[in-house]
This record gives sequence, structure tokens and C-alpha cells, in this order.
Amino acid sequence: ALMFLQDTELENLQPGRIDIDGDNIFALVQKYTTKDITEGKWEAHRKYLDIQYMVHGSESFGFVNIDYLEPTEEYNDEKDIEFLKGEGDFLQLNDEEFAIVFPSDAHMPGIAVEEKNEVFKIVIKVKL
Repeated sequence: ALMFLQDTELENLQPGRIDIDGDNIFALVQKYTTKDITEGKWEAHRKYLDIQYMVHGSESFGFVNIDYLEPTEEYNDEKDIEFLKGEGDFLQLNDEEFAIVFPSDAHMPGIAVEEKNEVFKIVIKVKL
């Protein structure tokens, strides 16, 4: 997964899915506008860990152990996602920085740091 980030001309990628090793490892290329924290949702995954790599831009990225949160919806096995509510910590994810999110972690990506801005991010999903 990290070799993909190192060996790929990231600037040339268009939004969408890129298979690296089929469903075992794949990249989701994303371009979006960050949002206000009131629009954010805590999410967690059970089958995959995330490597969230910021190509360009800056966002506030929430993280917390799922044991400190309460589910708001049932886990969706097909999409490997569960939404939760509660409080967590935030870090700032900037150009060429990444965060690794394990199934024991919930995360809230895409939050504006001060003002909304455009980001270019690649999320690599690694099956466990």
C-alpha cells in the first residue's frame, strides 16, 4: 500500500477506485470540500484499515477508540461501515501527511480547519 503512494504519480490520478491487489488493497482517490464539524460523522470499519494520505490540502481529522462512542446506525457489512456518536480528539492532516486508522479506531475525516477548503486525498483500504 505504501509502495503505491511512493511509486505512483499521484498528481495525475482522477477521483475513483484504483485496485492495487483486488479487494485486498485498493485506493479511493478523493477530491472534496471540507465541511463544518456539525456536518461530520464518526465512522469505523471492521474489515479494512485505512491509510488516509493527504496529497494537497488541509483538514481536521478526528480519531477516537470506538469503545468511547455509541453506534447511531447498524453496521453495514456490504459497505464495511458503522456510524457512531460521541467525542474524540482531532489532529490536522496537511500536505503529504497520513493517518492510519485501525478497526479499533473511529475517525471523522473531512472537517474544515478554520475555513472550508478543497482537498485532494487518497484513502488506501487494506483488508485484514
